[in-house]
Amino acid sequence: MAYREELTYTQWVHRAFAGREPDPTRPEELAWLIRRHGLEMTHISRGSHIGAIFSVAEIMAVLYSGVLHVDPKHPRDEGRDRLILSKGHAGAAVYAALAERGFFSTEELQQHYANGSHLSGHVSHRGVPGVEFSTGSLGHGLAVGVGMALGARMDGQDWFTYVILGDGECDEGSVWEAALEANQMGLGRLIAIVDHNHMQSLDFCEKTLALEPFDDKWRAFGWHTQRVDGHDVHALEDAIGRAKQVSDKPSVIIADTVKGKGVSFMENDILWHYRTPQGEEYEAAREELEAHLP
Repeated sequence: MAYREELTYTQWVHRAFAGREPDPTRPEELAWLIRRHGLEMTHISRGSHIGAIFSVAEIMAVLYSGVLHVDPKHPRDEGRDRLILSKGHAGAAVYAALAERGFFSTEELQQHYANGSHLSGHVSHRGVPGVEFSTGSLGHGLAVGVGMALGARMDGQDWFTYVILGDGECDEGSVWEAALEANQMGLGRLIAIVDHNHMQSLDFCEKTLALEPFDDKWRAFGWHTQRVDGHDVHALEDAIGRAKQVSDKPSVIIADTVKGKGVSFMENDILWHYRTPQGEEYEAAREELEAHLP
């Protein structure tokens, strides 16, 4: 794609910062960058799932701006924390966060979903530094996270395993099997975060398969449970901090979010689970994001 005013992809995305470099160590700015990249990536590729990319933005930003113990210069360091995006259809959010934190060039993001690209639509670990596990078949990520956390304990390692789940995938029995096992094994260094945007695929969760009382279900499975505003970076940071202090059981943070958060006409509209931003809708979304810098 030819960018306007002869700007590079990165310059085009960063143009709203008016000459200064954005600071991805600030979670508010990284969340904005995740949304702006997500808009651009899905626009170029004609890909989908922008609603989920936008709802998970603050969760991803808080983790990558300072919570995760990871090093872009040594992405396979044995002592790193592990992160699994179980809701793999929001993979563009991971790619954007990784690129902004220096794991690879932000220019590569324009290859999202292109034939032969490493940046597949659903997140993939193949050829992408910083991605631990390929996901997209929903309901698998938590079980893999349980295995990672158990392996760390058996090896005497003290790193944390984080798993980001979608609320819709919590319809899957495999999620609850993994939740039972995590409690049985007392995996205190396993932290799950549910991006609870209240929508799945074609409708609201409560009209598809009701999850509430969601908090009580996790508590009944033996998990330390918190519920917070998933777009409040300080609430997320505090909740993760509390979860890290729990040593005898796994922790879950139910993060209430809004699908399509950040662009008014996308918010709480199920069309933006699959719809791709093109034409006037793309221009309106870009202008709205650029008018509301953090």
